[in-house]
Formats: sequence, C-alpha cells, structure tokens
Amino acid sequence: MTEQHSHQFELGTDGPKVIVVGVDGSESSMRAAAYAAGLARRQNALLAVVYVQPVMAAGAALGVPVDDTTEQIAENIVAQIREAAERVKGVFEVRWEFHTLRGDPYAGLVRAAKDLRADAVVVGASEQAGHRIVGSVAVRLVKAGHWPVTVVP
Repeated sequence: MTEQHSHQFELGTDGPKVIVVGVDGSESSMRAAAYAAGLARRQNALLAVVYVQPVMAAGAALGVPVDDTTEQIAENIVAQIREAAERVKGVFEVRWEFHTLRGDPYAGLVRAAKDLRADAVVVGASEQAGHRIVGSVAVRLVKAGHWPVTVVP
C-alpha cells in the first residue's frame, strides 16, 4: 500500500489536482488568479500561485533597485491573495501556495508547472502591445502543448 499526497500527480483521475496560475500584479493576472481559485475550489485542487521575478540587467545598470522592486511586487501579490482569501473565508475555501521564481516569465511558469506536476495552467491575457509581434507568455504556453492553458482576458 502506498501513501498518496494531496497533490501527487496521477494519471486517470477526474479533474485537476494542481492548477498553476501565473501572476505579475497586473489586472488581467489578478483576474486569472480569481478564475483559477474558482476552478481550484470546484475541483478541490491545489492552487499554485506563481510570480516570476523578471531579471532586468538594464535596470540594474541604470541604478534601479530591481530586486527590491520585484520583491515588493511579490509581497503585494501575496497580501492581495491573503486579503481575498480572508474575505471569503468560510464560504469559499481554497488550498493555495505561493511560489516566487526569477527569470523569464515563460520559462519560470514552465518550470513551476513541471516541478509541481500541474494539470492545468491559467494566465491573464497580455496587456502589452509588443506581445502581438513577439508572442505573449500565454501564446507560448499554448504552443508548448504540455497542459491545458486557460487565458483570462
């Protein structure tokens, strides 16, 4: 007899056990987090909230305290999530955990989803015009084809 953990990967189960949501503090990413929380609640899945701190060498060269800024963003995101969880406590319970990684947002979300053995990934639609040319994180995740990806506008 083997012990099973609540978010252990298992083929053939009904519904997702781990849902990864990428957040960056933008409105669309916070809408994605709310949507993913609803999915996680309905499926009794673990919600893994992932913030990938961008590494900006140019900002550091100009004397901008990049690490301090991204740490503050991470702290603000966690505070917003805790506040939202507290508001709905007793009515809307979700198991969640917060992960912070450093690097490229796409690569970070892929790494987190693989490490956590995610069954689904949820992200907000890009709000940057340049992503129409280069490709947004959402489009790159969909093209990777490893998980079902939900893009929240």
